[in-house]
Amino acid sequence: MLKEKLAVRLSADLATSAERAYRIFVSEPTSWWPTAHSVNSSPIKAVIIEPKAGGRWYEEGEDGSEKDWGKVIALEPSTCVTLAWQLDGAYAFDPNFRTEVEAWFTPTGPNSCRVEFEHRGLEAYGAAAEQMQEMLASPGGWPLEVEGLAKACMAG
Repeated sequence: MLKEKLAVRLSADLATSAERAYRIFVSEPTSWWPTAHSVNSSPIKAVIIEPKAGGRWYEEGEDGSEKDWGKVIALEPSTCVTLAWQLDGAYAFDPNFRTEVEAWFTPTGPNSCRVEFEHRGLEAYGAAAEQMQEMLASPGGWPLEVEGLAKACMAG
């Protein structure tokens, strides 16, 4: 029997179209990312996803400093975003480390959609992989970001 690869999988129903949810995810990540989830010594001013393959995914601190998190692997407008998460187990950026974060947006009605979220490849964390999976899946991990996205989609 094959062992299932380590991943965090979440889904949520969003009160907006798939097109708008996708735009909020890619173009307005500051609106849904928890400010406490930072790798910078300066408080988060902005979270940026450069909307092109190979684009940076990073945070900008209030002091103007930038901390890379990863890069954009692929974008399928209004449908899917795939990002390389390049933060190691100590949350330090490592260009040689990579797991993947993917969000799929599926219409469920004219003004509603479902987001299917996955952070996969957690085996890259080696001996700490299962511990990282538990932490990332905990209420203070990725569920907080997905909840933030749902709230951002309800706003305005």
